[in-house]
Amino acid sequence: MTFTIAIIDYEMGNLKSIYKCLKHVGVESIITDEPIQILEADGVILPGVGAFGDAMKHLNEKGLVPVINELVQERRPLLGICLGQQLLFSISHEMGLHEGLGVFNGEVVLFEKSKVDKIPQIGWNSVRLVDKDHFLVQNIPDDSYFYFVHSYHVVPKDTRISIGITQYGEVEYSSIVGHKNIIATQFHPEKSSKHGIKIYENFIEFCRK
Repeated sequence: MTFTIAIIDYEMGNLKSIYKCLKHVGVESIITDEPIQILEADGVILPGVGAFGDAMKHLNEKGLVPVINELVQERRPLLGICLGQQLLFSISHEMGLHEGLGVFNGEVVLFEKSKVDKIPQIGWNSVRLVDKDHFLVQNIPDDSYFYFVHSYHVVPKDTRISIGITQYGEVEYSSIVGHKNIIATQFHPEKSSKHGIKIYENFIEFCRK
């Protein structure tokens, strides 16, 4: 069977740009909401753009929450991106209180207006690596720049899951998190030039193992 990465389609992600990026690095991928295709893939990407509550609604309506839970339990490689990172946490305070997937214990909060230049954060920012040995950041220099677009950020209960930290104004937050087979970035690797491509290459190498 051909090595394949499944990109979860729940109608809230920049799916085609991720697909093109994976094609650029020579990897076959499928954009799908079919549970069997997702569970049979060698690795899975959970993208996301938009509001947390809407995203969870779509995931529930498509019956994809149990599928993601199964990926976690079976220790299958899963990469969350942007909103996909936030969805992995327990709760979000975006436009009310919403329950997330609960893979990671913690919450998703709005940047404090008094502590940042503007909301949302849009553009390039650096990532300080706190776990330089993690497979996702191999051959990526410390303080490399990546492309961000977000108003909310994650606050893990257990800071040991933090792989990378980003400073925006006076706020320092976890921009890369991970534990075992589950990793996630707040930034968009597919929009982050060579270092973003390297993130995907490192994830793919992990999936092959």
